[in-house]
Amino acid sequence: MPVQGKYDARVFLSEQMTRAQGLKLKRLSEEAYQPAQYSRDLSFSEAAQRIRALEAEIELANSF
Repeated sequence: MPVQGKYDARVFLSEQMTRAQGLKLKRLSEEAYQPAQYSRDLSFSEAAQRIRALEAEIELANSF
């Protein structure tokens, strides 16, 4: 009998990005003048990586 509510991180990370991630990624890509970083068909983990990279780039640019 399968256990309900069992969590598999591999499945979750390969799923499509969330709406919140999409909105944040779109805003950050526009702020960083890199609209090509946004794509509607990214996975959850790909979107998370791009968000972290753009946040770091924006933070670096703002430190000057």
